[in-house]
Amino acid sequence: MNRYPHPEIKDLPEDLRAKILEVQDKAGFVPNVFLALARRPAEWRAFFAYHDALMVPESVGRESGLTKGEREMIVTTTSAANKCLYCVVAHGAILRIYEKKPLVADQVAVNHRKADISPRQRAMLDFAMKVCLHSDELGEEDFAPLHAHGFSDEDIWDIAAITAFFGLSNRMASFSGMMPNPEFYLMGRIPKEKKPA
Repeated sequence: MNRYPHPEIKDLPEDLRAKILEVQDKAGFVPNVFLALARRPAEWRAFFAYHDALMVPESVGRESGLTKGEREMIVTTTSAANKCLYCVVAHGAILRIYEKKPLVADQVAVNHRKADISPRQRAMLDFAMKVCLHSDELGEEDFAPLHAHGFSDEDIWDIAAITAFFGLSNRMASFSGMMPNPEFYLMGRIPKEKKPA
């Protein structure tokens, strides 16, 4: 379904090829986003640099008050609002793994207010959804519930920046016909079998 053919890994610049092969070694497959965006190496580099700064802040020497699971929860929830199949499925899989809750991704994607999440996370997602759908209406009153749940202004920046960045990602995935890898659908739903000792 991809409108734009993926380049061959062997034909990519060395830095892209090395990163993609590293991801393949870790995950056991290459998520389609890595190949879809690789057709434009400069954009790929910029996209993943910003992605990593937001989603893996320790990679740029920054701390975040958001857990890995909470960052993925923001992506899954707002991507559902943007109707991005790729990001809901891919980041929903990562969310299930980080939170160790097989139902959470489906719940937040459909209605985060009914999901089995903490009041803190619900306030976070309420804010993310307002950034996603009505950022022009944000006011000081939107920050108070977050502060009440212990979020700092830097944490609130993270919530908004993740929401905004994935708004871009959602639109790129949707217009280009990017489809989720089949592997994502079962990840985190069924416990892995423990290997014999």
